Amino acid sequence: MDSGGRPLWQEEPAARRRMADPVRTAAVRAVIIVAVTLVQAMVAFLSTLAGSWLAFPAVLGTVAGTVVATWAVLDVWVTRQVWVQRHGVESRPSSTARELRRERRRSRRGERREPPEGPSHTDRAAA
Repeated sequence: MDSGGRPLWQEEPAARRRMADPVRTAAVRAVIIVAVTLVQAMVAFLSTLAGSWLAFPAVLGTVAGTVVATWAVLDVWVTRQVWVQRHGVESRPSSTARELRRERRRSRRGERREPPEGPSHTDRAAA
């Protein structure tokens, strides 16, 4: 065996983070429901072409499956939004936005402490 060459398998870091467990569960459920709905649609189409008695029930099942599949996809979206709202936001003190706010706050405080360069209010009252 050649041990001096490149390794056969090399781990690479993932491009995206893994989905949260509830979101992944909802996504798998949605994919299965959409797949079943597509099979139902194909059965309905082929039954209609063949003139089979199964065409009408298959069409009704496809319509119901489409409603359920839409609900399942919306469930993935809502579950993801809820997960991000509850667990997803990380507040780090070193974030860029927070540092920019600190700089603006410091500059405003510095402006307040410096006296104005023009004539003061008491000079105007005396004149």
